[in-house]
Amino acid sequence: MADPFLAGLRTGCSFATLPRGFYSQVDPRPLREPRLLHANPDAAALIGLDAGVLRTPGFLALCAGGGRLADVPPVATAYSGHQFGVWAGQLGDGRAHLLGDVQTPGGSWEIQLKGSGRTPYSRMGDGWAVLRSSVREYLASEAMAGLGIPTTRALALAASDDPVVRETVETAAIVTRLAPSFVRFGHFEHWGHSHHEQKALLDYVVGHWYPGCRVMAGSETDTPATACRLLAEVVRRTARLIAQWQLVGFCHGVMNTDNMSILGLTLDYGPFGFMDAFQANHVCNHSDTAGRYAWNAQPAVARWNLYRLAGSLLVLGCDAPALEASLAPFEAEFLAAYRAGLARKLGLNAWRPADAALEDDWWNLLHAQQADFTQAFRLLAGADLDADPWLALFADRAPARAWLDRYLARLSEQGGDAAARRAAMLRVNPLYVLRNHLAQRAIEAAQRGDASEIDRLLVLLRDPYTERPGFESYACPPAAGEPAVAVSCSS
Repeated sequence: MADPFLAGLRTGCSFATLPRGFYSQVDPRPLREPRLLHANPDAAALIGLDAGVLRTPGFLALCAGGGRLADVPPVATAYSGHQFGVWAGQLGDGRAHLLGDVQTPGGSWEIQLKGSGRTPYSRMGDGWAVLRSSVREYLASEAMAGLGIPTTRALALAASDDPVVRETVETAAIVTRLAPSFVRFGHFEHWGHSHHEQKALLDYVVGHWYPGCRVMAGSETDTPATACRLLAEVVRRTARLIAQWQLVGFCHGVMNTDNMSILGLTLDYGPFGFMDAFQANHVCNHSDTAGRYAWNAQPAVARWNLYRLAGSLLVLGCDAPALEASLAPFEAEFLAAYRAGLARKLGLNAWRPADAALEDDWWNLLHAQQADFTQAFRLLAGADLDADPWLALFADRAPARAWLDRYLARLSEQGGDAAARRAAMLRVNPLYVLRNHLAQRAIEAAQRGDASEIDRLLVLLRDPYTERPGFESYACPPAAGEPAVAVSCSS
């Protein structure tokens, strides 16, 4: 039975209305002697939970794997996917349990535990997550939300002293995360050779999240046309998402098809990273030795993944030219979102074709001198008043000064209120991002049972554009000589 504190919520599990082959009913493994390391009132408000509930034993039990959300058992879902460009076959929720969903006036939110034990899809894994990776995901999802980038959300972080063996012995944790849906490209790939199941999945996704994509032929759904229309909408959302990633220097690190959301959300924070020193081919995942998921490769990888999604829809009777037509707008959608966003970040009132040269030289300048990504954009806002802080980011000031002169001339051409332009740039260029060394400090404090650094970071990351006195160091890259934080697929 669900805990009494959930009595006021409308709960269920819509995913469990799909045929049984889509999931397995399996209970989480509860943490032993769990403690609530952190809870997020912002995420709680999304599902109608009062902040006071976050301090109750029932809430802790739910987030530590020992409670129930609805009168249906928790489930782990089946999916497949391509990992590092190679077909991996069946994957599935190997360490995640979907507790169900909560219906709210703003829509439905699924509640899922990550790191909650073995499932039939664990593939010899232990199904657990360590505190290190759990703190990173907890902070990252809220950092992305603060930046206005579509993402899953983090509700709570439960920890225990249960030992978990990775490269060393670490301790276990569970992240409770929220999303309208955790359906992935990989769910469709899993049923790419089964018309009946693929149609059931299509009807489920369209019925819940894309009703405008349904095409009717008389009283019946035109399944191929509906699938193509859904694909076109996923292409649009994915293109815009990747543009947003590029514009904040975010690298996902493991853009496998099973980590791509059908709703265009940032999903599954593992070896992610926000760039410090800019390198166009920056690879944040030390497991990615070939650089498949480098920053400058992310748009192409997203497009490749969308082609895999499209291929899985052939079983529904879609013809290849129709699917190609749905895929075709990706580049235009990406470029439109990217250029509009870059124009705002640079303070340009509109993107002009001639701005492409200024853009190319901007990235080449940052790349050649490995200037800090976030500070380079942020300090540019005031460079017309005082260029020195921005120029100080560059070891060789001469090429930076030359680019700045061209940029200032471009601003002069467009005219307008300079003060208003500066203010607008500060509203779209964050001062604070979740740099790896900041996340590492929060992890090390959490390993001592201290969540105060998580608190401090969340204050900054929920509103990353507003400067806060006393937090100057949080806006800076790691100090010279500070050990680099290496993250891999085990992160």
